[in-house]
Amino acid sequence: MPEIFRTRDVIVFAKGDTIPATVSPDLVTNGWPGGQGVQWLDTGSDEIAVARTDGNGQGFILWGSDEDSDRFTGMTRNQPVYEFGTMCFGGWLLATRTFETLTLASARTVPIVYTPNQSLVFSLNGLFTNEDEWTVSADPRAPNDNVVGVVVQPPSAATDNFMTLQLRL
Repeated sequence: MPEIFRTRDVIVFAKGDTIPATVSPDLVTNGWPGGQGVQWLDTGSDEIAVARTDGNGQGFILWGSDEDSDRFTGMTRNQPVYEFGTMCFGGWLLATRTFETLTLASARTVPIVYTPNQSLVFSLNGLFTNEDEWTVSADPRAPNDNVVGVVVQPPSAATDNFMTLQLRL
């Protein structure tokens, strides 16, 4: 079987639903990785807009604002100021490197261990995680039961540290 080129933050195996969306000023200014969790942003107009999620995500942005695959093209270094993204939701099967690697409970010093069939939520940073960061941070919304998917294959050296996920957003 040929090797999958891993020059993007997300590798899609089965596609769900997508919609183009305007991204928040925070995302425009700071950029985002492919797979960044997002939630709807109320702009007071008919505009479809999203912002980085704080754990209550309704989807993710498919491609990052400045990924390796965009280098040496007409888009090089233009994406961080690009104000649109492809918001994804529904059922997806994908591999990604956009997930928390260190626990919030340890002040981001202890590695997170992922196992197959483990439920995933979005972290306070909008990344996939198996840790309920709302409970750890004493967020009044705790516990975070907004499960967005499950681990199919944990990250490892064999997968170039990509984690395979089955999503149900």
